[in-house]
Amino acid sequence: MIALLAPDRVPASHYQRFLDALQSEGFRGEVARDMGLRTVLATDNSIYQRLPQAAVFPRDAQDVELLARLVAQPQHRSVVLTPRGGGTGTNGQSLTDGIIVDLSRHMNNILEINVEQRWVRVQSGVVKDQLNAALKPHGLFFAPELSTSNRATVGGMINTDASGQGSCTYGKTRDHVLELSTVLLGGARLDTAPIDNPQLQACTARTDKVGEVYRCAQAIADGKAALIEAIFPKLNRCLTGYDLAHLRETPDSFNLNSVLCGSEGSLGFIVEARLNVLPIPKHSILVNVQYAAFMDALRDAKALMAHSPLSIETVDSKVLMLAMKDIVWHGVAQYFPPHPDTQTLGINLIEFSGDDLDALEQTVDAFIQHLQRDTSVVRLGHTLAVGAQAVNQVYTMRKRSVGLLGNVQGEARPQPFVEDTAVPPENLADYIFEFRALLDSHGLQYGMFGHVDAGVLHVRPILDMKDPAQAQLIRPISDAVAALTHKYGGLLWGEHGKGLRSQYVPDFFGELYPALQDLKAAFDPFNQLNPGKIATPSSVPAARLTEVDAVTLRGDLDRTIDERVWQHYESAVHCNGNGACYNFDPNDAMCPSWKATRNRIHSPKGRASLIREWLRRQGEAGVDVLNLAGAGRVTGVAQRTWNSLARLVGRKDFSHEVYEAMSGCLACKSCAGQCPIKVNVPEFRSRFLELYHSRYLRPMKDYLIGSLEFSIPHLARLPRLYNAIMAATPVRYALQHMAGMVDSPLLSTHDFEAECKRWNVKQASVGALAALSDEQRKRSVILVQDAFTRFFETPLAAQWLELISRLGYQVYLAPFAPNGKPLQVQGFLGAFAKAAQFNAKSLLLLQASGVPLVGLDPAMTLVYRQEYRKTLGNDGAPTVALPQEWLASVLPESAAVVDEEVYQFLPHCTEKTNEPAAIALWQKVFERMGLKLQVLASGCCGMSGTYGHETRNVATSAIIYQQSWQPIVARHGQGGRLLADGYSCRSQVKRQQGQGLQHPLEVLLARVARQV
Repeated sequence: MIALLAPDRVPASHYQRFLDALQSEGFRGEVARDMGLRTVLATDNSIYQRLPQAAVFPRDAQDVELLARLVAQPQHRSVVLTPRGGGTGTNGQSLTDGIIVDLSRHMNNILEINVEQRWVRVQSGVVKDQLNAALKPHGLFFAPELSTSNRATVGGMINTDASGQGSCTYGKTRDHVLELSTVLLGGARLDTAPIDNPQLQACTARTDKVGEVYRCAQAIADGKAALIEAIFPKLNRCLTGYDLAHLRETPDSFNLNSVLCGSEGSLGFIVEARLNVLPIPKHSILVNVQYAAFMDALRDAKALMAHSPLSIETVDSKVLMLAMKDIVWHGVAQYFPPHPDTQTLGINLIEFSGDDLDALEQTVDAFIQHLQRDTSVVRLGHTLAVGAQAVNQVYTMRKRSVGLLGNVQGEARPQPFVEDTAVPPENLADYIFEFRALLDSHGLQYGMFGHVDAGVLHVRPILDMKDPAQAQLIRPISDAVAALTHKYGGLLWGEHGKGLRSQYVPDFFGELYPALQDLKAAFDPFNQLNPGKIATPSSVPAARLTEVDAVTLRGDLDRTIDERVWQHYESAVHCNGNGACYNFDPNDAMCPSWKATRNRIHSPKGRASLIREWLRRQGEAGVDVLNLAGAGRVTGVAQRTWNSLARLVGRKDFSHEVYEAMSGCLACKSCAGQCPIKVNVPEFRSRFLELYHSRYLRPMKDYLIGSLEFSIPHLARLPRLYNAIMAATPVRYALQHMAGMVDSPLLSTHDFEAECKRWNVKQASVGALAALSDEQRKRSVILVQDAFTRFFETPLAAQWLELISRLGYQVYLAPFAPNGKPLQVQGFLGAFAKAAQFNAKSLLLLQASGVPLVGLDPAMTLVYRQEYRKTLGNDGAPTVALPQEWLASVLPESAAVVDEEVYQFLPHCTEKTNEPAAIALWQKVFERMGLKLQVLASGCCGMSGTYGHETRNVATSAIIYQQSWQPIVARHGQGGRLLADGYSCRSQVKRQQGQGLQHPLEVLLARVARQV
């Protein structure tokens, strides 16, 4: 008998010894033992939290082989390893008390694309959307669709046998796997593909580990064939995890990939895969059908399937209403007309596709005629999304369902623990009726969405996991749902894998379960690979599957945080781990620091996880983070100096790890706009920095940045002297090495006052504005200055004056006052509040005149409607319009476009993610001026205010720029038609490529000047 300790009972010294041996043996990847990264990796998109002992990041398959070889040695058999890809599982598949093996950081290369034979070879860390982006130029795609496709790795998809939308047409991941390369315990490579019986005989004759595995699998497939046929359900989703039913799809074939797909890393490390890819359909049409009730949408699915659509997706009213409040809605609202009974609606999204447009349109016409004739359910109407772009917009909303459900208001949130059940589609409506009755019996609300064509519905009961009484419902509801799915011929685990819900496996498999144990033992005889999930090895009789309520829940830890603190940091602590911030796309703004570093602490999810843990620890230490001064916790300069010196000599404090993560944030606020949960890192980052620096000294750069708006107006009186000093080599050296700043911008020498006189710009005052007639007010505007465009980019500010004047408006200039944004970003929150109060008081007096206030730089202007409102309240914050918002309100409708050449536009990150409708206004303004403007998909430029000027961030800033903006500027930057409206963005292009970009206002001014 083999007796092994449970992973959480293995002494840390065992892991320390293993990791030391790993590095001494030549492991070339990173080994992370720090608490910060372990905290981030302790959660996924499930209800669980398991702190790993460490994480390792192999650089290649050789590193993985070394890991597997070393861990199999007798002295390391108490060590367990768990592979991890995107880390967004809903069942805790990749959570462990042992060591996480992250295959996504380095092993993410597309190795080969064979267009003629339609296959690709990839490493396991390749993201699904990354793969499809590479395949798109060839007219191909990897078919299994997921809501997490922009961060889910191929390895993760294989390990959970993932599928989603369109699975009835395209199947599951397993259906597209041609070959796998797996590293087995002990370091041997197992290369698997479908084989015939002679090849199988050769494999079973081998005397090594590979032979043992094949002999076991063959014995099960052939000896238990009748039992497999009886137990495995005949569902589209079949069964994730040790799929014995497809070992032999014909008597003359054998495919070991069927058990590796869905094995959740419990059998080996999948390092490479050769995958089948398909031609992209040339045309697609999505029919969006509204129903008076969600149950009607479910009952209609069977009739709709008779028309052979590609897929049928459904969402309930709760998801729909949450989508209406999300950034995604501005792109899909036209497809979902408002209805008075929104709270009861159901939606079915029925997709048809094909290469023959005429045939496709005929199919859709016939389908619509069915909708009009059939009266079996009440349908409120339908809309059509035609073409790939429109269809993708709607599906983006559907894909965000998981995250959107996490953004319901209140402490009770939808929880994933019984949310991917599958039953035969014809049973779905009756099954859901009983499911809803079960939840209603516990007084619970819930959100629903899913794939009705496959009989899969994602149901998330709404629970406050900090409430012990509600957390205790996890087990009885799980038990009841497992029994309910069995009653209706379905599965508890239809899509997302078993993970920490594996306790129901023996009940489902019955007398076939020992065969699964034998298979596990052949691959992993000492239970070291992701133990406690799917099956335990027969060679370790004492091993047990982990029960659903036997693992630490997030709520168990969250409830120890003071409720006042929880509410104050709500943006951080409600992160549900959906991982939208892990978006791979370099031309998407979310999240630049994650994309550049590939370190998960530098992501919104990572930073939110760290804040949660930090708040918990502060509470345990008796620190009241909401009243440090009252608690006597704000230390003097001497004590802060001593604390900072202690840090330099290595004194441990978890706060330092949190500080490193927060310091790497660009404060671009893309997370605040794009995260479905609205995790606002810059907001809680500022609070943390304020608290952190009540104990530790601030770097000099913080004071330089924070005081910038206050000092620059005075320094601007002698711009040439200032510029000469700043350009001097000793000063530049001191700034870089002592103050932590590089490439500080130089002041403009442009005569702004002369421009004001030229265009008869008047100083804004209450008296002057009060004297205006109603007609004069309609033709006046107040410009709110910002430090960056006023003093560093003065010619642009002057052109803004000129454009407004040429349009026939009287310009009033609001007195310059510090906006306070740099203070807020650096965590000088007290000083920011004072600056905001002073500035707001002045601007509100001017606003009372009825003359609109208009800013120039988007990042600075949006502070008035974001940070000012949070600090001062809605009534205490002035309303300051973006340039395009004001222009769109005053420019008359124009005739046809005169200038046929197209301008390309790169919007500022904060603007396009927090005010997406404002981007379309630039296009409207250009159209009204007889011009064309194309908005380019782009990520972050990497500057983001002063981030790119900080010495510690220079390298990362350059990487961020190279990932998105550099190729765009190289492609479109010639000819003066590439535009950017962010000051920091234009500065970054100038610094990185020595090239200037125009502001959209410059093009508009040239247009107006030509017309005159």
